[in-house]
Amino acid sequence: MEKKQFQAESKRLLEMMINSIYSQKEIFLRELISNASDAIDKMYYKALTDESITFDQSQYYIKVTPNKENRTLTITDTGIGMTKEELETNLGIIAKSGSLAFKTENESKDGHDIIGQFGVGFYSAFMVADVVTVITKAFDSDQAYKWESEGADGYTIEPCEKETRGTEIILKIKENIEEETYDEYLEEYRLRAIIKKYSDFIRYPIKMDVSETKPKEGSEGEFESVQEEKTINSMVPIWRKNKSELTTEDYENFYAEKRYGFDKPLKHVHISVDGAVRYNAILFIPEQMPFDYYTKEFEKGLELYSSGVLIMEKCSDLLPDYFSFVKGMVDSEDLSLNISREILQHDRQLKLIAKNIKSKIKTQLQALLRDDREKYETFYKSFGRQLKYGVYSDFGANKDTLQDLLLFYSSKEKKMVTLDEYVSRMPESQKYIYYASGESNERIEKMPQTEAVAEAGYEILYFTDEVDEFAIKMLMTYKEKEFKSVSSGDLGIETNEQNEDVTEEQKALFDSMKELLAGKVKDVRPSKRLKTHAVCFSTEGEVTIEMEKILKAMPHNENIQAEKVLEININHEVFQSLQDAFAQDKEKLQLYTSLLYHQALLIEGLPIEDPVEFTNDICKVMV
Repeated sequence: MEKKQFQAESKRLLEMMINSIYSQKEIFLRELISNASDAIDKMYYKALTDESITFDQSQYYIKVTPNKENRTLTITDTGIGMTKEELETNLGIIAKSGSLAFKTENESKDGHDIIGQFGVGFYSAFMVADVVTVITKAFDSDQAYKWESEGADGYTIEPCEKETRGTEIILKIKENIEEETYDEYLEEYRLRAIIKKYSDFIRYPIKMDVSETKPKEGSEGEFESVQEEKTINSMVPIWRKNKSELTTEDYENFYAEKRYGFDKPLKHVHISVDGAVRYNAILFIPEQMPFDYYTKEFEKGLELYSSGVLIMEKCSDLLPDYFSFVKGMVDSEDLSLNISREILQHDRQLKLIAKNIKSKIKTQLQALLRDDREKYETFYKSFGRQLKYGVYSDFGANKDTLQDLLLFYSSKEKKMVTLDEYVSRMPESQKYIYYASGESNERIEKMPQTEAVAEAGYEILYFTDEVDEFAIKMLMTYKEKEFKSVSSGDLGIETNEQNEDVTEEQKALFDSMKELLAGKVKDVRPSKRLKTHAVCFSTEGEVTIEMEKILKAMPHNENIQAEKVLEININHEVFQSLQDAFAQDKEKLQLYTSLLYHQALLIEGLPIEDPVEFTNDICKVMV
């Protein structure tokens, strides 16, 4: 019997297929089952166009049979089968798709689709098999044929006996090697797991003989292991069911079954689109943050299916980074696939689906914020930081999408509020949206810098996440209102302070203190914001003290510092001591200046440059 050679291009493609195209060897079973499903689909098409053919769906199935003794794995289908010419065309020329050609010639009449790239997916079998044998008998043919190959060396085709129409693919599983255990593809539990993972929603039954432990007949307390044929796959995916048939519990069960999380989702959305691109999707907004969410190990993405077959477990292109917390899946019949189902062409359909999903997620979050504030705040506690990162990233390109989803703690309301709620309460005299940054709400509450804004009756937003100020700097304004830190040099508050006019003597005092703190502060000046406290820092420029702390904590930081201004409350009794020291004891002035500077550092949570010097200064005051 003559061995036929693959075409040169096909031989190189086969070698690449075996060694590198698929990242996981288990994919082979998905490919062979998908091809089997395609073969049954072809019979369905024939039945639609030929009245003499009766398509009884109960007669159509796929069977997976492992045989440990012979070291074979057989995938059988009751589909259309192949003629000798089709074996030559489909399996002799790799990447020639019999399914694709059939689809072109026969348009679907009820929404069924054929996704198989038969000639490519079939050859993934050589990743796990030394020999692949195909026994097939075509519909309306009396002769069956056997195709056999050991890989890139070529193949043989010869007539054989087969009673029924359809195809058997027999894999002679490779022996184990040090780096790879091939025995697993003969184990019942492993095969069931692969089928459930990739092919659970194939529309035809995938059957296996499975071991069951049952009570032994005629005896009490004894059990025996028996083999029973069972359908492994679910067949009807939840996303193709009518939404009116499904309950919240159904969606929660699906969430748990797919292992999207150990929590219960706060919200789900079931999408069915039949327009420029057809797809179904089920998306979940989780309640709890995954333990690795803010680590480099976390992978975002939705499960991507093509006509019920899992293509990618994590399709990152379907979610923007700022919505990376969303779990779920997308199934489309319109996706273009290239050389394997594992590698997607980044085409227009995928981008359109991603755009629609992004819009749908935002709409659902807005609805949750509007209709169930408690649930939204639970979500925001876990993932609000990610939304703020989204505002900051890409140079603020997504700020319009995200700004209305942000929440911050309010000094007046004593709870989380939106920017819209803040602006809606602003009195006409208020020029800015005021905020204060710190490690916690409690720390911010005690900040001296908040006094003037609070006394004016203005609300302050508390920023406690390291990304907050960076995001707001990118946002710049909200509804034409500029953001202003309570530590900014100019607060824009009309006041009647008695300390607006500085005497020449006071000016000389501040100049002297500025000289003593040269290189540490940009200026020393009387404060218009302090009411009861003696001292604080304000800042000039774009970098605030909180931003400085964050930047310094980063690796390879460039020692970026805020331009600090030491502000002194001239109505505080401490100021009189400063004036006395300036007039009578320059050494004491240096001591007081150092103490006030270090006091301002402590208020801000900044490190004391020389703790020993600081403690010695305190001792000098006490003696």
